[in-house]
Amino acid sequence: MTPALPGFDHLRVPVAEGVSLHAAVSGSGSPIVLLHGFPQTHLMWRHVAADLAADHTVICPDLRGYGESDKPAETDGTVYSKRTMAQDIVTLARELGHERFALAGHDRGALVAYRAGLDHPETITHLACLDVLPTADMWETMRGVTAAVGFHLFLMAQPPGLPERMIAADPDAFFGYFLDIWANDPEAVPADVRAAYLAACRAAVPSIVADYRASAGIDLEHDLADRATGNRLRMPVSVLQQDWGAALGFDARALWSAWAPDLQHSTVSCGHYMAEEAPGEVAKALRDLLAR
Repeated sequence: MTPALPGFDHLRVPVAEGVSLHAAVSGSGSPIVLLHGFPQTHLMWRHVAADLAADHTVICPDLRGYGESDKPAETDGTVYSKRTMAQDIVTLARELGHERFALAGHDRGALVAYRAGLDHPETITHLACLDVLPTADMWETMRGVTAAVGFHLFLMAQPPGLPERMIAADPDAFFGYFLDIWANDPEAVPADVRAAYLAACRAAVPSIVADYRASAGIDLEHDLADRATGNRLRMPVSVLQQDWGAALGFDARALWSAWAPDLQHSTVSCGHYMAEEAPGEVAKALRDLLAR
């Protein structure tokens, strides 16, 4: 049985034609939406969500293409663009009665989150991005030996067919590899949650690949267009990252500062899955953000 967030209601909410998102919702007060990363589902927020629900309305969806949310087929390269996925989240919140809300995302969810901030500045009150770089900056920094760290980015950017077949040949080995190497604390993802992540990924290989493929195509185009026109994140922004930028030869704070004039950047001493490895630190950072 898939683990559930205790004390949360689990809903299915239509957000686009033929697309509904699964979301766990609890609490009361000012709303915050928490978006998961790869290769995870909304379950990654289980500790942080419980903390924040004490005095906020907390909404934890599975992104389109992931978890228990719908997985539409990619047709024209836009179905899994971060612009489309960001609109899903804005519509989800609106359907739940929230015209304005704070938004936090980890990894893939952070890419959706900052795209929502750029496209919907009147809707996103506060923004947090955990352990990711903006798409344009990511592709510009992934060069030389640095690119080996992100080999999966290049694999899933390839034209349809080969990546899907390669990953589907042994999805548990592929997705489990990242659950293993990106965690400093293997106990942070217990066996039942790990099994839920792997089961969700097995059912979502085409949509996960489409999500990543969009980052090498239309998402990059959108980022470059915003950079050219000077579109920036207008709300208070917090970025939490591992201290991996220096080791890979770039300054993450400087890269994010170019997008977010009102930026608080900090490093977290844990692995990639910081909401599971250091939930208290992440919850505090989000509370600090909401107070700004």
